[in-house]
Amino acid sequence: MDQDFNADVDDDQPVQEPRLWQGNGWTARVIKNDDDDGWAVAMIKDGEPEPALVGPWTMGRDKKNPKPLDLPAFHTLVKTANEVLRRHEQQLHAQLHKQVYVNDDAGQIKVMLDIVPDEDDPYATLTACDGFGEQLAQVRVAPDFKLSVSSAAAWIAGGYRRP
Repeated sequence: MDQDFNADVDDDQPVQEPRLWQGNGWTARVIKNDDDDGWAVAMIKDGEPEPALVGPWTMGRDKKNPKPLDLPAFHTLVKTANEVLRRHEQQLHAQLHKQVYVNDDAGQIKVMLDIVPDEDDPYATLTACDGFGEQLAQVRVAPDFKLSVSSAAAWIAGGYRRP
C-alpha cells in the first residue's frame, strides 16, 4: 500500500486518550478546575471556538488525578452537549419569533413578529395571516416592537398600517 494513504487513514482516526476524546463532531477535554482542586470536562463542537458545555469531572481512585475518559462517558457527554445546544437554539428561536392570535369579525388572525438581529441594521417583520394561512399583511417594524394581543388588535383595527 501507498505510505501516504496509510498516513491519511491514521489522521482520520478519532483521538481516544485519558484526557482527550474526539469523535461525532465533538472534542471532550478534561481540564483542571481553577475554582477548586477538582477537574472539569469541556465539550467543544468541531469548528466552534468556545465550549458548549463545561461540567465537573470525576476524580480517579487516587483522589488527585481525573478519571480517564471512556466510550460510555464520551457518548453521554456528546448527548448532553447536543441537548444544551438544542435548548439554546430553541430559546433563541423563541426570542426572535413570536406569535399571537386575535379574533375579529373575519375570524381568527395569526400575527407573527420575526426579528432579524443584524449587527448593522436590526429590524423585525410583522405579518398577519388568516385562518387558512393566507397572508393578509406584512410590514417592517423596529426590532424592539412589543407584540401582544392588544398591539396586534390595534394594528389590525388600524388597517394594517405600520405601527
